[in-house]
Amino acid sequence: MADKKIKIGIVGVGNCASSLIQGIYHYQNEENLKNAIGLMYQEMGGYKPEDIEVVVAFDIDKRKVGKDVSEAIFSEPNCTTVFCKDVPKTGTKVRMGKVLDGVSQHMKDYEDKYTFSVADEPEPLKEDVVKALKDSGVEILLNYLPVGSEEATKFYAECALEAKVAFINNIPVFIASNPEWAKKFEEKNIPILGDDIKSQVGATIVHRVLTDLFKKRGVKLERTYQLNIGGNTDFLNMLNRTRLASKKESKTEAVQAVTAKRLVNENIYVGPSDYVPWLKDNKVCFIRMEGKLFGDVPMNLELRLSVEDSPNSAGVVIDAIRCAKIALDRGIGGVLYSPSSYFFKHPPKQYTDDEAYKLVEKYIKGEVER
Repeated sequence: MADKKIKIGIVGVGNCASSLIQGIYHYQNEENLKNAIGLMYQEMGGYKPEDIEVVVAFDIDKRKVGKDVSEAIFSEPNCTTVFCKDVPKTGTKVRMGKVLDGVSQHMKDYEDKYTFSVADEPEPLKEDVVKALKDSGVEILLNYLPVGSEEATKFYAECALEAKVAFINNIPVFIASNPEWAKKFEEKNIPILGDDIKSQVGATIVHRVLTDLFKKRGVKLERTYQLNIGGNTDFLNMLNRTRLASKKESKTEAVQAVTAKRLVNENIYVGPSDYVPWLKDNKVCFIRMEGKLFGDVPMNLELRLSVEDSPNSAGVVIDAIRCAKIALDRGIGGVLYSPSSYFFKHPPKQYTDDEAYKLVEKYIKGEVER
């Protein structure tokens, strides 16, 4: 292995980025790594979490731009759990990013700590971002923009293509699952994973597992809902319903993909529901499933899940990063279908989670190319 470090770039230094970076240093502690609490893989392809290094970062909030990444991840409005206080200086300062549709107008109507005040620095041109990516030596660019940032996501995806940098799309804007975008990465032999990260034990994975259980046990699923509430800026952002189309599609399709028979639209609701400020980064999910058992006898299931939202996704992203690095080491580009199917809600190819897990195992061992 030529370089043991995995050099990453981050677009959007919010709660998810905070949990990811805290995790990189948390697992530098041998005891934490040995216990492997929260990790699906201690090591993957010869890489440990501590091998990940942030070399470039972009944001637009004046409270973060210009700060070292180690400080920016603890700046307001970030509110996720601090489980690793001793994040050292990285030497990487947060750069001014491109605004485009990365901020919803309605967020300016809330109290100060949630108001997005765009930094006074001039927005970068595409060539500026590409140069920053090349100069930093970044290998993999992570998209952590707010839900609904369609144009901003496409801007950074184009920058990744031009800089020949792998792209991990953690949000529900369809890049990896869009054939036109997938072809662009394929033609340049650049790895891409996505779309919309599937948390470790989050609402989507639990809903999918239960739906698959119904199918395998012969229970007819007739209707279901998944309601989610939270108090972080992502939920505040999603109060603007015009930004939710791709998010609802991503979450709904993740469940529909494992049903025995697709439900008609009126019998399935899966999506963000409301914003409760005091919940902060805690996400509360309510799932209800109604169906029929043997002899057409009705049954229903109700579940409540409460989880800290951002750490719930960070371990999955660490594995996605390592899968991207494995592809770079092997000289493989285009959509990484196997990792995408296991780590993301809206991959180009949907499998059950059991099937996707086996495919990831084969990918790590080199038994399947992508």
